[in-house]
Amino acid sequence: MELSRIQPGSRREIILLARCAVLSCLALVLDQITKSVIVDKVDYAITVIPGFFNIVKVGNKGAAWGMFYGYTWALLGVSTLFLVGVVFFLRSLTEGYWERYYALSLVVGGVLGNSIDRIWRGGTVVDFLDFYISGYPHWPAFNVADSAIFVGVATYIISSMKREGDKKKEHG
Repeated sequence: MELSRIQPGSRREIILLARCAVLSCLALVLDQITKSVIVDKVDYAITVIPGFFNIVKVGNKGAAWGMFYGYTWALLGVSTLFLVGVVFFLRSLTEGYWERYYALSLVVGGVLGNSIDRIWRGGTVVDFLDFYISGYPHWPAFNVADSAIFVGVATYIISSMKREGDKKKEHG
């Protein structure tokens, strides 16, 4: 049985928004703590699972995979526009579906985490999670903020696809 949609301004929405704020803050704080530990404690790669996973210290002056390298202010501008857009269009973006509130809160926490790096670390985002398969090129290193953004976007996309399918079943 599906829960009904969240009604704007309802007690249920207020509680959900509070939980989402906590989730965003948790993602942000976990991201910043892990980055601080990496910056302070890691000089070289630390092998965690040989042939699969290392902890490294990498500075990324771009976005995902180093795209837009050196465009710190542009990336901050896009991040700011995204955050403002989420605030102003939250209800239309979520369409009242609880999982979309959580998805957007993860993305917000991740965007804030990487934005703090861009501002306070000279335009460089700290990445440290290095997964790979021995003998193949390494996947680009990433961080907790990137993980939160990925999980949030994936959740939002899955919700959109599932809910669209549900709507078609209702009307078709």
